[in-house]
Amino acid sequence: MRGGSGRTGGRTARDRDRRVLSQNFLADPEAVALVVAATGRHDLVLEPGAGEGVLTRALARTCGQVVGYEIDPLLAGKLAARTSGGGRVRVVRGDFLAARAPREPFAVAGNIPYAITSKIVDWCLRAPALTSATLVTQLEYARKRTGDFGRWSMLTVLTWPWYRWELAGRIGREAFRPVPAVDSAILRIERRAATPGRAVPGEAVPGTAGPRETAGPGLPGYRDFVEYGFTGLGGCLHATLRLRYPADRVEAAFTAAGVDPGTVVAHVHPDRWRVLYEHLHG
Repeated sequence: MRGGSGRTGGRTARDRDRRVLSQNFLADPEAVALVVAATGRHDLVLEPGAGEGVLTRALARTCGQVVGYEIDPLLAGKLAARTSGGGRVRVVRGDFLAARAPREPFAVAGNIPYAITSKIVDWCLRAPALTSATLVTQLEYARKRTGDFGRWSMLTVLTWPWYRWELAGRIGREAFRPVPAVDSAILRIERRAATPGRAVPGEAVPGTAGPRETAGPGLPGYRDFVEYGFTGLGGCLHATLRLRYPADRVEAAFTAAGVDPGTVVAHVHPDRWRVLYEHLHG
């Protein structure tokens, strides 16, 4: 609650806003350069949470146009004033999650609010014209999604035929102001050049929270296959699949995929899921 002095318990209203909006700004030029390098060159980049514009202006030096979304009206106004007249930066005062995805190819890059990481990732996976997303996230989240713990999440497996997930670098907490309680990482999600059963506008890529679809003619039923495998009904993946498919076909599929029958479901590499699926649905 805002008081007349703007202070409560020694903290200003702006301090409280920063906590609510997960505002930890990149302040280290080397960290900014790492994000820009991981992003690459694009004609159009959308930036969630542009903040003070340090990353925005750096992206604009290598990309055609950067559209920075900032929900904090004070920060959005300052950034718009700083970048006016340049032509390569457009500032949108509003919520990135409410934005309509462009129809032309575009990339997403940003030091995103960690509290809504999953929602931003889902937005990106839903966008048919997205080519890549380069996101500064909590280190733990990036490691979980990219298999860096030696385990693979269901979301990664579900989207793997369409997207490559990569841990593109680590950023220490000292690179931010104010300094957060955790380290961060650069998570890169890149659409594969050949995407079987590519989702059409209005549909969600398998694994996202949206309209359920079969993943198109390339991999019909792939989502259902992965979700069933992750139920763990039989203990390990091999035992679970034997509850649905003939035992001899499961044995042949695991042999073709080079997966030990006793492998825990989360330890099966996403590439191997594709082989298992094709052998059991061929």
